[in-house]
Amino acid sequence: MRATTSHWRAAYEAWLAPFLARLGRVEQRRWAPVYLQGLLGPGERKSVEPMAARVAPGDVQQLHHFISTSPWRCEPLEEELVRAADRLVGGPEAVLIIDDTALVKQGRHSVGVARQYCGQLGKKANCQALVSLTLARCEVPVCVGLRLFLPRAWAEDAGRRARAGVPEAIPGRPKWRIALDEISRIQVAGARFGAVLADAEYGKVADFRQKLSEQGLTWAVGILPTQTVYPADVMIAPAMKRRTGRPPKHPVPSTRTYSVQAVVAALPNECWRTLSWRRGTKGDLRADFAALRVRVADGPVISRNRRLPGETAWLVCERRTSGERKYYLSNHAEDVALESLAALIKRRWVCEQMHQQMKGEIGLDHFEGRSWRGLHHHALMTMIAFAFLQHLRLGEKNPHQTGAAPNPILAAGASATRGHTQRLCTALSPLPQARALSPPAMKVAE
Repeated sequence: MRATTSHWRAAYEAWLAPFLARLGRVEQRRWAPVYLQGLLGPGERKSVEPMAARVAPGDVQQLHHFISTSPWRCEPLEEELVRAADRLVGGPEAVLIIDDTALVKQGRHSVGVARQYCGQLGKKANCQALVSLTLARCEVPVCVGLRLFLPRAWAEDAGRRARAGVPEAIPGRPKWRIALDEISRIQVAGARFGAVLADAEYGKVADFRQKLSEQGLTWAVGILPTQTVYPADVMIAPAMKRRTGRPPKHPVPSTRTYSVQAVVAALPNECWRTLSWRRGTKGDLRADFAALRVRVADGPVISRNRRLPGETAWLVCERRTSGERKYYLSNHAEDVALESLAALIKRRWVCEQMHQQMKGEIGLDHFEGRSWRGLHHHALMTMIAFAFLQHLRLGEKNPHQTGAAPNPILAAGASATRGHTQRLCTALSPLPQARALSPPAMKVAE
C-alpha cells in the first residue's frame, strides 16, 4: 500500500527538523526546505531559476540568495548529515568509500574549474573535481562529504580565489590530503565503519596509506601496476662499513624490489581462484583473483630514490574476463579469506552509482553559480536530499510507520531504480509552495 501525500510530508518534515535546528536564522530555516523540495521534486533542470519556477514562483532572488549568498555555515548541517547517515547505514559492517566526481563546466570563472581528468567523460575536460566520501552498507550508499579540489592554477592565484570567495584558510591541497581531513571530520561526528576503500588515485600515495594505518583504520585501495614491493620475508641488514670513502648511511634489504605487475605475472595458475562477489542483472559477477603477502616499498628513502620495506600488506590482483588486470593493497589481517578481500574491494562500485543518481535525479551538477560558498551549499543540499531518499527507501516496507527499522537488504535493489525515485519525487511534489511552507516548531537561538 502506497503512502499518501500527508505521510510523505510528515516524513519530510521529521527528517528535516534536526537540520533546520542547525540553521541560525528564520529566513534560512524557511528557504532550506524549499530548496530541498526543488531538488527532490520533478523537473529536468535543478538550477535555481527552474526550481524557483516550480516551487517558489516569483521568489527566485530569495532562493538564489539562500544558496549563493547567505552566510550560513555548512559544518553544523554536515555533522547532522553524518549522524543521519550513521543511523541509516553505519556500523562495523559499513565501509567508507573515498572517490572523486567531476562536474563538467564551460568557461573558466566557476570556482576550481580547470582542464583535468573527468571520470564522467573518461578523458581530460573542463570541469570541477569534488572529493567524495560515501558511507555504505549492504550496497546502500549515503554521501557524507563533498569537497572541491583546487587545481594549482586556482590555489596559487590570489585574485581568482578572492573573486570566487575561496576562504583564505583553505590552502591548495592534493585530493588525498582533502580525503584524510574529511575522514577525520566524519569520525569526530560519529560515523562508524569497518574499512576504508579507495581507487588508485588515492591508493598510489604512500602517505595516504600510512596515515590510514596510523589512525588504526583497515583499508583496501587500488594501486598502479608500477607500485614496487618486497617479498614478505625480506630482511634488513645494517649498513656495511667501508675501509675508504664515505661511510654508508642506509641499511640494506636482502633482496631487490619488484613491480606488482611482475610479481603477479610470475604467480602459478594454482594461485588464481574464480570468485563471484554479487549478482548483477545478467547473472553472477565473476573474476579471477589472487593474493599474496608482501612488504610495500614505501619505507624511508635510500640511495637512488629507492625505498626500504614498509608495512606488510596483502597484494591482490583481479583478472577480469576481458584480460584487464587491476591491483590492490590491503592491510587486512593475515588470516583473512580471499573471498572476503575480493568482496570488500568490489564494494566500491556503489559510490559511482550514487554519483550518477545525485547528478541525474537530484541535480548535483546543475548548479550555475561561480562561488565557493554557493557550490558547497548546493552540494550539501544535494547530499541531504539523497540521504532523505535513502531514508524513505529503507523504510519503504512500511512507509506509514515513521519509526520503522532500516531494511538495507530491501533497499539494496531499490536504490538503483530510477522509477522508484521518480515515484517518491512525484509524491513530494504536492508540498505547499514557499509562502505557505513552514518548518516544524522548534526553539532556535536567533
